Amino acid sequence: MKVAVPTRGNNVDDHFGHCEAYTIFTVDASNKIEKAELLPSPQGCGCKSNIASVLKEMGITVMLAGNMGGGALNVLNRHGIDVYRGCSGNVRILAESFLEGKIGDSGIGCAHHEHEGEEHQCSH
Repeated sequence: MKVAVPTRGNNVDDHFGHCEAYTIFTVDASNKIEKAELLPSPQGCGCKSNIASVLKEMGITVMLAGNMGGGALNVLNRHGIDVYRGCSGNVRILAESFLEGKIGDSGIGCAHHEHEGEEHQCSH
């Protein structure tokens, strides 16, 4: 299994579409992280990019995210990626908590997502 986390520094980026990179965790058969790597984020807004296709090609099946709009959520889901929103904190600790079954989807996404001025106002 592979898990992706939108990342800024070593923490979950609160907005999927504008993260610096994605931390990709490869998980072994015993549910332990065997490898972590960084995938640079595409330029511009993530929901307008082909990032869902790229992640799918890499074998990603889970996205642990801070927040994202409905469009990005739908695109990721259509690519077979399960999304858990409302995540925060250190990306490795988050991934380990997910593997221990301690993470669920908050069900909360961006309430307002506009591309024209590239303004993103999210309801947290």
